[in-house]
Amino acid sequence: MRYVTATDGALIAYDTFGKRDGIPLLLIQGLGTDSRGWALQRIAAGRRYRCIAVDNRGVGGSTNAPHPFDLEQMARDAVSVLDAENVATAHVMGASMGGAISQIVAVRHGERVRGLVLACTACRHHEWRRELLAEWAQNVREKGMAAMSGEGMRWLVGPRFHRRFGPWINLLGRLVMQGDPEHFAAQVDAILAMHDDLRYELADVKAPTVVITGSQDMLTPFGDAEELAEMIPGATLRELRGAAHGLMVEQPNAFNTAVLDFLKDVDAKTQMVSGRG
Repeated sequence: MRYVTATDGALIAYDTFGKRDGIPLLLIQGLGTDSRGWALQRIAAGRRYRCIAVDNRGVGGSTNAPHPFDLEQMARDAVSVLDAENVATAHVMGASMGGAISQIVAVRHGERVRGLVLACTACRHHEWRRELLAEWAQNVREKGMAAMSGEGMRWLVGPRFHRRFGPWINLLGRLVMQGDPEHFAAQVDAILAMHDDLRYELADVKAPTVVITGSQDMLTPFGDAEELAEMIPGATLRELRGAAHGLMVEQPNAFNTAVLDFLKDVDAKTQMVSGRG
């Protein structure tokens, strides 16, 4: 685990793995999940890319950051990690809350982004989702992370995966349940504080983009992914049939293939343009 001092002085942890001389790939996980949430992507992505996985404020090694949390600051944290690794440009992949952070990176720091992967995420709030997340925050503050077991986990894990393995075997479920209630709630507060106006700035994203969603995702349904793909010029949309919100652990092979095929195509086109130059 490595650390970098963020722009506000907080200490941000991150992990590196994969091909040392490969093209950098920055990975940003979602609500309550640290860099270990990419465990099933390590081998596949690491064969080709120099992977840099961030622990967002409140999880993993980044639990000393002061409250309140802010998604804009988390995006700056991610850029600080790139700076610490002397990376000028990188592919950026974000899931769920990490997808929202990745959108901010692509809008505010577009020159740092080679290719953009947005998984199980959205570009605006829905009132029903606001109410759900606010309820989660209140419940964990009152009852601890155990409040996220049972019905709460069903929003994160698809019914097929849930029936087959149960919530306690699921990687993302274990990571979320191990978290600190106050940090989890602070991340929720940061999500709820994000303004929907950002989606109108997505038209300025220049990086090639793929939006990946699961057909059974209840938390960020297909309509969210469809809207996100429509807002970003030239973005493509991939749906993984049978997967839900935790698609990178529910269907890791299909997810990894979709991501790596996209990035391989971006790299090839970039190399072609560079060769012409």
